Amino acid sequence: MSAPEYMLTFIVTRDHRLMRRVNRWSPPKWIRLWMVAATRGGDGWLWYLLALTVWLFGGEQGPQAVIACVLAAAAGIAVFVALKRATGRSRPCQIARHCWSTLLPPDRFSFPSGHTITAFAICVPLGYFYPGMQAGLGFISLSIALSRILLGMHFLSDVVAGALIGSILGYASYAAFIVNWPA
Repeated sequence: MSAPEYMLTFIVTRDHRLMRRVNRWSPPKWIRLWMVAATRGGDGWLWYLLALTVWLFGGEQGPQAVIACVLAAAAGIAVFVALKRATGRSRPCQIARHCWSTLLPPDRFSFPSGHTITAFAICVPLGYFYPGMQAGLGFISLSIALSRILLGMHFLSDVVAGALIGSILGYASYAAFIVNWPA
């Protein structure tokens, strides 16, 4: 077995082990509510509300921050659509029944997590534009990422890849605006 094959087998084995544990776990009601709320927030309405708020009340850099986030999120959507089609990985909820989550997935492919890419692609540049918001934005991003695992929508590796891709796109978008925005 080659090194890449071994690494992929290692990741898939760990992903499936965690999936089985999550599927058997019956968390307290407050965690269930938090996870459903986080996933629903990541569906899009939260980003529109956040963009409107930053545009209107974000000061002089508000429009710049919103445009950077929109570009990073759009790039993230293009990346996750292409990767989902290329990999064709099934979702955990399609492989094994989840014990408490009844949410339906938005599509049938798992890798990478689009919710996570979008969350990090938006929250990373906003955190750079508004450092005082970093803790709250980090909480939102991590909550959305965790919700995708606990609700049986994604494997851990899908979410880790999504966070990495979203963070890179978010930082690149922020850096492009800081360097190229007229003073």
